[in-house]
Parts: sequence; C-alpha cells; structure tokens
Amino acid sequence: MGYRTYTCPIAKACGGCAWLAVPYPIQLERKQRQVEELLGAMAGQDGAIIERIAGMDEPRAYRHKAATPFAPGGTGGGQVRSGFYAQGTHRIVSCEGCLVEKDGLRRILNDVASLAQKRGISPYNEDRHTGHLRHAIVRAGYATDDVLLTLVTREEHVPRVGQLADALAEARPELTGIVQNINDKRTNALLGRACHTLWGSPVMYDELLGCRFAITATSFYQTNPAQTELLYRLAIEGIRCAPGGSVLDAYCGCGTIGICAAAQMEGIELVGVERDAGGVAMARANAKANGMSERVRIERADATAWITRAACDGKRFDTVILDPPRAGSTPAFIEATAALAPERVVYVSCNPVTQARDLVLFRKRGYRLARVSPVDMFPHTKHVETVCLLTREQAKEHL
Repeated sequence: MGYRTYTCPIAKACGGCAWLAVPYPIQLERKQRQVEELLGAMAGQDGAIIERIAGMDEPRAYRHKAATPFAPGGTGGGQVRSGFYAQGTHRIVSCEGCLVEKDGLRRILNDVASLAQKRGISPYNEDRHTGHLRHAIVRAGYATDDVLLTLVTREEHVPRVGQLADALAEARPELTGIVQNINDKRTNALLGRACHTLWGSPVMYDELLGCRFAITATSFYQTNPAQTELLYRLAIEGIRCAPGGSVLDAYCGCGTIGICAAAQMEGIELVGVERDAGGVAMARANAKANGMSERVRIERADATAWITRAACDGKRFDTVILDPPRAGSTPAFIEATAALAPERVVYVSCNPVTQARDLVLFRKRGYRLARVSPVDMFPHTKHVETVCLLTREQAKEHL
C-alpha cells in the first residue's frame, strides 16, 4: 500500500516505541479496534457513536517532554550513563536522538551526563541507594520558547551542583530555567516533593487553546500538546453548558482543561478540585493569569470527599469532567458523582481498559454513553486516549 514506516537504531533495545515498524495508518486501525472491542457493546446498547480515531499528520517529534535516568558506568564506575531503560529492565540504553521527542531535548539530557561527569558529580546507584544524580527531565513549550530542565538528586546538598547548572546554562542557551528536585526515597517514582531553583526561572509557560499556563517541575502537563488541544476541544464539546451553567473539574491538576473550557464558554462557572497543594497553587495562579478568577474557583480537597459533601449540601453541577490517572477512577468517586446528579459526565481517559470498567458503574447509576472519541496521543505505542460523553437517562432529550 506504500505506507511509510520509521526506523530507530535502538528501537529493539529500548522498546519504548513498540509499534515503530508498523505503518501509522495500521497503528490507528489497531487502536480503533481496541476501543471498539472495549466499548462497542455498551455504545451499541446506548445508541452511542464511536468516532474515528484522531491521529497525527506527522507522528514524529511530538513529545515536548523527555527524561533520562543516570547510572554509574565504566570500569571504575566514574562514568555517568544516560539514555532509556531497556524494556523490562533497569539497564540503560544510550540514545543520541529520539524520533518522537522534540528536536534538541535529548542533547540537553546527554549534556547533563557529560558535564556532571566532568565535575565529579556521582550518578545514582539504585542497588546501593548511593550517589547523587538520579534523573533529568526537560520540558519545552509548544507555543512558547521556554525550556525547563529538572535535575533530580538523592540529597539536597550536592557538591558542585551549582557549577553544573551554570555550565548547562552556558552550553544550552535555549534553557530558561534549571530546577533541582530532591527525591530521597527508594522508589521508581521520578520526582520528590521539594524543589529549589538553581538557575533562571523555576516556572515555564506554555499555551493551549489560547490560554496561558505556568508549569513547574512537578506540574502534570500533557507531553503531546498538539493532540492535547484536540483532546480538550472534544471535552469542551461534551460540556455543552449554556451561560450561567456550572462545571466541576475533578482531578484538575494545574487547571488546564477547566480553564480552557471556561475561556471557550462564556458565562459558565467552574470549580476545580485538586488535593495536591502545588497543583492548587498553580491552578489558582493560572486562573488569575487568564482573567478567570471570578468564574473559576479551585478547591484543595480529595475529589471524592469534596463531591460527597457537595451532594449532601444539595449543590448541583450541569457537567462533571474527570481525567483520572491510568488506574482510572474509583467506585466511591462514581457513587459520589452520581449523587451529585450532573446531566453530563465528560470522562477523559488515558486507559480505555479501566475506563470501560468505570463506565459499567456509571451505567448502573443511570448514565448512558452518548459519544466515544478516541485520540492518538502516543503514536508508535499501543496507548490510546478516549473522551467519553455520558448523559443521565432523563436528561438525554436535552442533547
């Protein structure tokens, strides 16, 4: 059929792009079938439409975030190794450039390794829980030129880390900020909670759907911003609130979906709920920066507990948006949302397997699928995201 495929010299060793040798149109068909197999029966029973998956025109260089672990190397252990973990292992595979990352990000990460080695900054040894430099994460703006680099260390006090930051700033003038994050736990999690600015700004800025967002080293922010805008448009279409309507954004993070929705839909009021203090602070700052402080309120709380109290207090929302992690939502959250009785639920998912499980519970509480919109956020992988619109049975005539 003449389909183009892509090659990578470390594809087999890395394993991150498991479908790289599969022509992109066939990747999209596979993901379409996956969604249809998981959600097709429910959609058919409810008369819902499963739309065609939204793919990318150019499925390369889409990741605006890149990361590397560090490990000792060489006969004396003085080498600082960087790259990717080989699939299923913690063995590092070196990488000079990555097909799916924005150009230049991998060079920054490799410079961290080489410049740290020159300054005698020891890499982390995960078996012994020794050494200093654990990971580096670099994020680049989509609509801006900002580039934020995060150095994750085992301890706060790292000899010559300031020298390393100065050297990186000189070698990579595209950087706008360098932050140190301290992760002292024996864990596979990349980031700890504490951060310190080493050079430049601790915050980078980017734009989605015309809204400007401040992003810190620990903020959740989608890695494929082009497809994120499409994902958010689909979510906003599902809200369908008239002026004066109210929307609840659960798991709101730094506020991206909710603020974009409020900006697109004049006259609606939005409440975002987030339990992480840093996320709450950024969401409030982002609402203010976009002139939304009067219409967007951010609450610091566990989403399930907050919704349960709101339902008991008789509060009502026209639409609830949820965008949970890969593990999906919980029965308690779904019960609380059903008690709140919104006319619509917009469920954004990065894992249709757990989403299908959760949709069964929503349907038991009187909600029906109205639309399923698959989006390819991660070309060359098996992952697919979906936006599902659910409506209460008694509210379906209002669609």
